[in-house]
Parts: sequence; structure tokens; C-alpha cells
Amino acid sequence: MTISSQKIFEAINISVLTISDTRKEATDKSGAILAKKIKEKGHGLTHKEIVKDDKQAIKKILLDWCSNQEVDVIITTGGTGLTGRDLTPEVLDEIKEKDIPGFGELFRLISYKKIGTSTIQSRAMAVLCKGTYIFALPGSSGAVTDAWDDILKYQLDSRFEPCNFISLIPRLKEK
Repeated sequence: MTISSQKIFEAINISVLTISDTRKEATDKSGAILAKKIKEKGHGLTHKEIVKDDKQAIKKILLDWCSNQEVDVIITTGGTGLTGRDLTPEVLDEIKEKDIPGFGELFRLISYKKIGTSTIQSRAMAVLCKGTYIFALPGSSGAVTDAWDDILKYQLDSRFEPCNFISLIPRLKEK
């Protein structure tokens, strides 16, 4: 993986949403990991919130953030499993304009190397909504670490070659 020394790093604004019926600020390890990694990379942390597994509440926050010109990327953690309360993919299906299927595929490949076939229970995914990237990650600290360290820190770096998500931001709202 190549980070070009010829290009300038462009900081973006990222919001983090933890989706869980049980997490509080003190117990939100995955959200805290993401916030720390985002800041360490040099990006702005626009929002960091926790919301219950409630379809309408999740949808409202995501749509509000996608309408906010200050938000370039949203990363969610939690709600991607198979239980009855795991609703994140269903919410994203309702609000998305485009799928980014390669993200979920790559995440599960990386995860498979660490947790084996248990990765099949993850419905991690990525979509575009109103020109904003949304990455939905599982709620475990290991999953968010893997997604950030092995995918997002590169794709959210304007210097990454041969291509990255940042270079596309100005064109995401084209018609």
C-alpha cells in the first residue's frame, strides 16, 4: 500500500455513531477507538454519539448528518449482526443512493483471517447517502480496529495510491 510523498494530506470531517441498547459513553470502547484513530490520523471528529437500536432514531441521525455540509464520512459501529435488534443494514438500505459492496467483502476477508468463519455473521457494509460515505461496522473493538487499520485509514487518506475515497468527494453529488 502506497502513501504518496508527492501529495498533500487533506483532513476530512468524520462522525461516529455507536448503535447499541447497552453502551454508554463509559462503555463505548468501539466508538472511543474510532474517535482516537480519526484524530490521530489528523481528521476532524464532527460528532460522536450513541443511539439505541431504534430504526427511526438511527435513520434520523444519519439523515441529519448526511445533510450537514460539514460531514464527509460517517462511521457506525454496532447493529450489523443477525439478532432481531440489529437494524443498521436495514436503515442503510432505506437511505442509500449507492452501495459500496467491495467494502463489506474486503472487511469480511480481513476478518476471516482473524476469526475464521465467524465473520459470516457480520453484515458490515458501506453506502453513499446524499454524497456522504457511510461505513457500518460491527460493534466489537477488534472489528473497528481491523476496519480502520486495514481499510479506512488508507481509503480516507488523500495521499493513498492508486486511488482513494477522498479524491471522489467533490464528485459524489454529480447528476
